[in-house]
Amino acid sequence: MDNNKAKVDDHGEPHYAEIMNKNNNGGFIKCLIVEWNKTENLKGSSLISSQSPLLRLKILAIAAISMLMLLTSAILLEFTALSETMKPKILSLRSSHIGIFGAPERIYENNGYLMVSSNGGLNQMRAGISDMVAIASYLNVTLVVPELDNTSFWNDRSQFQDIFDVDYFIEYLRDEVKIVKELPQGMKKRIASRYLYSMPPVSWSNMSYYYKTILPRIKKHQVVHFTKTDARLANNGIPLEVQKLRCRVNYKALRFTSDIEMVGKKIVKIMRQNGPFLVLHLRYEMDMLAFSGCYQSLNEKEMEELTAMRYAYPWWKVKEIDSNLVRSIGICPLTPEETALTLKALGINPRMQIFIAAGDIYGGEKRMAPLREAFPNLMAALDYIVSIESDIFVPTYSGNMDKVVEGHRRYLGYKTTIIPNRYVLVRLIDQYRNGTISWEEFSRVVKLAHARRGGPITRSVVPLKPKLEDYFYSNPQECLPQGSS
Repeated sequence: MDNNKAKVDDHGEPHYAEIMNKNNNGGFIKCLIVEWNKTENLKGSSLISSQSPLLRLKILAIAAISMLMLLTSAILLEFTALSETMKPKILSLRSSHIGIFGAPERIYENNGYLMVSSNGGLNQMRAGISDMVAIASYLNVTLVVPELDNTSFWNDRSQFQDIFDVDYFIEYLRDEVKIVKELPQGMKKRIASRYLYSMPPVSWSNMSYYYKTILPRIKKHQVVHFTKTDARLANNGIPLEVQKLRCRVNYKALRFTSDIEMVGKKIVKIMRQNGPFLVLHLRYEMDMLAFSGCYQSLNEKEMEELTAMRYAYPWWKVKEIDSNLVRSIGICPLTPEETALTLKALGINPRMQIFIAAGDIYGGEKRMAPLREAFPNLMAALDYIVSIESDIFVPTYSGNMDKVVEGHRRYLGYKTTIIPNRYVLVRLIDQYRNGTISWEEFSRVVKLAHARRGGPITRSVVPLKPKLEDYFYSNPQECLPQGSS
């Protein structure tokens, strides 16, 4: 804490004596106290004795009220200063540059630089970037535009500026945090001559961890590099303003490039011309099946290929998987056949258009394969845009895209989103297939189990087990329209 700030006692309250000893207000209060003492010492003198009791009472009352008002003012000022301690400090206005929002760019005091390498798929990186902005703002450090994951198995070459409007990102957030495209030249040379301090932050950490552990390291090394950004900030127990900033970054600042936006809007327009449409995030890709170990309906050769793939990636920790067991507890993505039964049971109009996200796109996979191989993040961006705009969104697995899209659709006014309860569905599907229940009963129970379709709901909190909680970005209730329950 700043040395000029008032000390705080064990209960979090400032010591009022130190507040009074500070600045002119405190000095004036001290003068009033001295004058009070003088008055008390002169009580026996003829001057004071000659004054009427009523006059003396008025004088003392005026002094007391003045002292109380000034003391209250000092305390309020001190509390305001304490609440602002961790916010970026505006040093000056630079009128030489007018930003895209029409106001002078602001210059902040800087505690150091934070570099981050985002990991995972596009939507996992999107959430991680939102967290990193919030952390940088809280610590009053300068954030270098994040690097996107280039190490995943698809070997994607796209970077931040290929997917997101980087200038808009920097300008939109300039009143929250300082963001630069690269380190200053002098800082680059210093790092090159020594080393870059790199580390992965502890997963699901609160702001106290970043303030007490990370900030001192940034001040010591001047630059700290985070090697991971996924799930590095807790879902719950985070200050309200930090939560709201996470939302502003994710839903406002991370705007796709104009080219991607144009293509996405064109797809939506074409779909809309033929009526309502449903986006189905069909997670039945090779990597998902290999990762989850869900081998239902596959032959021996396919299972061997998927197992070999799972063992090839060291960051996939679980290697031996009982396929039937994971399906029974609702971990497996729905198969295309299970998905068809579910949509039919839910009463989805068979004539409704269905856009397959993360699967075949117009023209077939063969035509799209070269583009998907070169820039899979581009395809993920288009899937995201269309998923946000659809009349109904249905994911067959609880992946990062599904969670982030679910939260974004809540943010846009609780747009219809059906999250399949796979634990319930696999049991119902098996009962229907073996003739235990009729189609009518199957459909009735499926509808009952999915009556809540993206509406307000309180985010779950599971102390000490954040992985079991609702993900912040799937239900950012601090940022949602009023009415959550």
